[in-house]
Amino acid sequence: MSSITALQQQLAFLREIDRLKGIVRQSPLLDQSRKENSAEHSWHLAMYALLLSEYASGPVNTQRVMQMLLIHDIVEIDVGDTPLHSGASASAQTARETAATTRLFGLLPADQGAPLLALWQEFEAAETDDARFAKALDRFQPLLINIFTGGGTWTENQVTEAQVHARYGPVIQRGAPQLWAVCEEWVRGHFGGK
Repeated sequence: MSSITALQQQLAFLREIDRLKGIVRQSPLLDQSRKENSAEHSWHLAMYALLLSEYASGPVNTQRVMQMLLIHDIVEIDVGDTPLHSGASASAQTARETAATTRLFGLLPADQGAPLLALWQEFEAAETDDARFAKALDRFQPLLINIFTGGGTWTENQVTEAQVHARYGPVIQRGAPQLWAVCEEWVRGHFGGK
């Protein structure tokens, strides 16, 4: 493969992932002026990893965690955002996301696409310290948004305190127990007055 062909593939991928900016999530910005998009979410999570890696449950490679977080939602270009509280079928979602990874990472030269696919799969499996921490941050950020927007999507979806503990707790606790301790205080305070 010539270098110009590889460059053309890389540029095609970069143009394609621009579409992530148009995928609107349920979570609002903290100022509540609008909903965030998936590209903003991914960038924000990479910043969380950069600043909060000391709270990971095990030793992590912050650069790898940031890479995971930058690519973890690229599949949403094809499948859209599936909110945590949507009740969507996990197996159907997995099949759609797997097809999306094949198409999207397949746009790249194999020597770049294959490692990115492997990184995405590692994130999804959440079996390594890096992936567990990345997953924890992916749950921590929307929880923080819900707390600091007065309930945000929890209010919209009538989410209970027990559901917050069940849906966020195990993932955050597994990857970043100190962050979950902070979350427990926030959640208790949020639901305590209701």
